[in-house]
Amino acid sequence: MDKLFTKRDINDFAIITLGLLIYAFAWAIFLLPYQITTGGTAGIGAIIYYAVGFPMQYTYLIINAFLIFLALKVLGLRFTIRTGYAILMLSLFLEVSQEFVQNYVQADVYKTLVDGARVPLILGEGQEFMATLLGSSMCGFALGVVFNANGSTGGTDIVAACVNKYRDISLGNVILIFDLCIISSCYFVFHSWQRVIFGIVALSVTSFVIDYVVNRRQSSVQFFIMSKEYAKIADRINMEMHRGVTVLQGTGWYTKNGVEILMVVASRRQSREIFHLIKEIDPKAFITQSSVIGAYGEGFKTIKN
Repeated sequence: MDKLFTKRDINDFAIITLGLLIYAFAWAIFLLPYQITTGGTAGIGAIIYYAVGFPMQYTYLIINAFLIFLALKVLGLRFTIRTGYAILMLSLFLEVSQEFVQNYVQADVYKTLVDGARVPLILGEGQEFMATLLGSSMCGFALGVVFNANGSTGGTDIVAACVNKYRDISLGNVILIFDLCIISSCYFVFHSWQRVIFGIVALSVTSFVIDYVVNRRQSSVQFFIMSKEYAKIADRINMEMHRGVTVLQGTGWYTKNGVEILMVVASRRQSREIFHLIKEIDPKAFITQSSVIGAYGEGFKTIKN
């Protein structure tokens, strides 16, 4: 089991690293050169960078150093370790990607930022809206990849993951709500509502792509699990996944023996974790998974009149 757990963690960390790399280059290529702001601690770091030239990766690292304690208390050690890794690696990638773009990416037009950095405008001048769409789409995809590997990039992602753990609310919508105040504050730097609109567009696109990648429109899944280790599986799903488990009594018609069947309804983003959990306990378990059009009640959507 330890060997399987190690392989699983290595795979997750590799996926998280890939997502972070995409996220950093989205900023370095599209968002920072065109001075586009998004939400989260990265957005706060960008606003400070546009205003006084203090590197955004340092602001991002400082703020998340405080928020990481929230993740440890609420989300547990495993999530906190992955989040801490993501924070450190993203801080490094943000610096490396900016250096790479400044030194190796060629363009016909360049722009000098507040700290004196000379950055290429690969889309040309006056292409802020296109840069917003491309950059925010890459950021949303990257964040979705990180969330799928049970990681987080910190900041409002930690808050969103905390809310999502106890309420079946879209991660993208939670991030969008918390980030509106951050994006609006860029007006005090540029004194332009156009920049605020670009930021709102970036937030909306990022949130939509996160939802598509992570939740596939927030659908739920239903599991039927048959295993001799049903009690251990039920306990771990209940304790670790915070999902209810119903034990049904069945009969195997070929053997005429009684069998216990576990029924579990969970969000789609938890299905991967449930499969790993079952495999650790009983690799020979029989499992069926099906999509659920609607799931209502505690932990899911509220029944509306």
